[in-house]
Amino acid sequence: MPGSGEFVLTASLITYEFLPIGLAEAHERVSRCMKMNKAQEARLAMRRGEWTGPTVFRVPGYVQCNLVVLPESEAYDFLLYCQRNPKACPLVEVTDTGVPEPRLCAPGADLRSDLPRYAVFRNGVRAEDVCEIRPLWQEDSVGFLIGSSLTFDDALERAGVPKSQEVWVLNTTLPTVPAGRYMGSLVVTMRWMTPAQAIIATQLTSRYPFNHGAPLHVGDPAGIGADLASPLVGDPVENIPEGVMPVFWACGVTPQQTALLAKPELMITHAPGHGFVTDLNADQFCIP
Repeated sequence: MPGSGEFVLTASLITYEFLPIGLAEAHERVSRCMKMNKAQEARLAMRRGEWTGPTVFRVPGYVQCNLVVLPESEAYDFLLYCQRNPKACPLVEVTDTGVPEPRLCAPGADLRSDLPRYAVFRNGVRAEDVCEIRPLWQEDSVGFLIGSSLTFDDALERAGVPKSQEVWVLNTTLPTVPAGRYMGSLVVTMRWMTPAQAIIATQLTSRYPFNHGAPLHVGDPAGIGADLASPLVGDPVENIPEGVMPVFWACGVTPQQTALLAKPELMITHAPGHGFVTDLNADQFCIP
């Protein structure tokens, strides 16, 4: 245990719970002692409460993840749900019980504080949004990190597909494969693209199976029952703009919809669009 005035360095971030010194001083010390990458800098800003907004199009080059936190008693069924629905829930890492550090994809990070915003579900109902979950994390908490399509937006842009000005999150009528009491319809993200861009996007994103892979549908939203009138994220859509088509990817918000049916006593997730930024290089965490 460090003595008074000392601090602990990990592979990526300073471990604050053991610090008798202030956060600002700790940040200055750690910056002098080690050079952080952009993902680590972003997580530190979130931990300090300086970054509470979305991560969409932010910190390019790093794998972003959606988060689900459940008690250990719920973890097996949810793990099975992810295994049966890999397009919607591609697992990047599952933490050890009670351990908030994702040791494989972001050593030293803390899932209790290193996201900009969390959504708290109680008995299947979305309750409060918070900027840290230390008071809610329990000894039996298990964290699931699920790859996000936000990861490949930078690669798409480099391939000539510009970033969408808006990315919608939509309910569909496509069923997922149930596991225990975890079940429900698939949630998707939607982007506008020209036909040529959609071909490029399909070819490129198929290389990212841990971030939902290739689109699951292109074209008529009615083909998957996509609800454009009541998006989970984004403004309602009345008409598809001329010259583009909707392109749909499976979305890691799907588990939040399963909570409405499963009604776990407590489920904590990322707030949509407010992902966890890992240390993983997006161009390497894919199929060559």
